Amino acid sequence: MRSEVDELITQKIENSITSVSKVIFPTTTNHHDTLFGGTALAWMDEVSFITATRFSRKRLVTVSTEKINFTHPIPSGTIVELVGKVSRVGRTSLTVNVSIFLENMYCEGREEVIHGQFNFVAVDDNGKPTPLFEPQ
Repeated sequence: MRSEVDELITQKIENSITSVSKVIFPTTTNHHDTLFGGTALAWMDEVSFITATRFSRKRLVTVSTEKINFTHPIPSGTIVELVGKVSRVGRTSLTVNVSIFLENMYCEGREEVIHGQFNFVAVDDNGKPTPLFEPQ
């Protein structure tokens, strides 16, 4: 029985991976001509929410973020890809890891430049925590 649940969770994780690509235009940059950190965080929160919702198909709220690491500035005129994947599943909560990959428009290759974790809780119509999976 437990292996069936694990297999279901593994399949739901794979099916919920979310990828969004964007071009860094001047409207999203700061005075250094690099992506504004707040914009990156908003994009990451959106991708994590989509990933978590695709996984659970429940109403969710973001309860925390952690370990947001900015390792390299993202210049205007580049492409980024945000990738979200569920990394932890609890009874009422789950964690989504989101990475932002940077690539130059005119060169091959890409590198991970931002990584973070977003924690969600499934809630019922009254805003109270509810199980991610219905008991069998």
